[in-house]
Amino acid sequence: MIILVVNCGSSSLKYQLLDMKNDEVYDLLAKGLVERIGMEVGCLKHQATGKEKLVREMPIADHTVGIQAVIDALLDKEYGVLSTLEDIEAVGHRVVHGAEDFVCSQLITDEVIAQLEKCSVFAPLHNPANILGIRAVSAVLPAVPQVGVFDTAFHQTMPAYAYMYALPYEYYDKYRIRRYGFHGTSHKYVSAKGAKFAGLDLGYSKIITCHLGNGSSIAAVVNGKSIDTTMGFTPLEGLLMGTRSGSVDPDVVTYIQEKEGLSASEMSKVLNKKSGFLGLSCVSSDARDLDAAANEGDPKAKLTLKKLTYEITKYIGAYAAAMNGVDLIVFTGGIGENNSRLRRRVCENLTYLGVKFDYDANVARGEDTMLTLPDSKVKVALITTNEELMIARDTMHIVQNEEE
Repeated sequence: MIILVVNCGSSSLKYQLLDMKNDEVYDLLAKGLVERIGMEVGCLKHQATGKEKLVREMPIADHTVGIQAVIDALLDKEYGVLSTLEDIEAVGHRVVHGAEDFVCSQLITDEVIAQLEKCSVFAPLHNPANILGIRAVSAVLPAVPQVGVFDTAFHQTMPAYAYMYALPYEYYDKYRIRRYGFHGTSHKYVSAKGAKFAGLDLGYSKIITCHLGNGSSIAAVVNGKSIDTTMGFTPLEGLLMGTRSGSVDPDVVTYIQEKEGLSASEMSKVLNKKSGFLGLSCVSSDARDLDAAANEGDPKAKLTLKKLTYEITKYIGAYAAAMNGVDLIVFTGGIGENNSRLRRRVCENLTYLGVKFDYDANVARGEDTMLTLPDSKVKVALITTNEELMIARDTMHIVQNEEE
């Protein structure tokens, strides 16, 4: 089944075209990015497997024009991989927030779109863009079934004592204020893949997955189900990230608002766009830049990286306690897969769990690798994530079930 996977942002969309034979056997036919949607000049970057890269600048007024540009590239005689539009059998969408309404991936219908619009209040920067992508595909490929795969769905197995906040209960009743968690597609994928790689039975396992990138979250996964995760009502809670503060004393927020005379939206911008690596280091929101600055002796860059290491270590300890043990710790995401120094520093603080770190193996980057010695009580692994593949798998299964 040939499936187009779409991940829409407010002014961009990423895509992959995969030919799914089954869950494990597939071909990546093409991938790319459309950016600067709605600006004077947009850009399509398209790469078909085994062919030259296509970069095309053009006006891209909206997401419908962007999707049409993707289709044109896929059909291009020189750079494309499809002979006809009918080759695309389904489209899978990443949707950031499904709230409590979606506990698994769903075939897109008018009713589902209506419910997603209601969920937009929880993710105002993401869900509207995801919906734009769905509508854009409907305009260009009206007969093709579409599936929504939700970042929050994997975490809907959390128990109430993990997802509820100790606020007046009426706010949950009125506004559904609770922990939702994000990066669920990645946590689900790497926990299953990691268990297989480590020789564990996923159905009888305790796994901590560390998805570390510009946005980061950690999850506790028991027998293949999420029981807790660091992100909360929004992706702001938990670890410090590229520009997000992570968890702070709520009174700090109101104190700064009063002192600086900021509105709620202005304060939200401080926490989401001006904090994290960028705010604390005064250097950059990119961990690679922080590494370079730290190597040159920059004290704030060093502090930021030490804080990140400390917080990851702290959450791993907390989740090991919550699960009453841990079999496997997984590092994934842009930082988790490529920053060997961070992995080493975290694991050097996990000897109390019985982690015996393999320093030689830790040179690995972007390749599934066991990072502990054979006699390590707790295994640690670098596992590459592939959210697009997970979306394609879910899409394939749902469309096949509908056809049956």
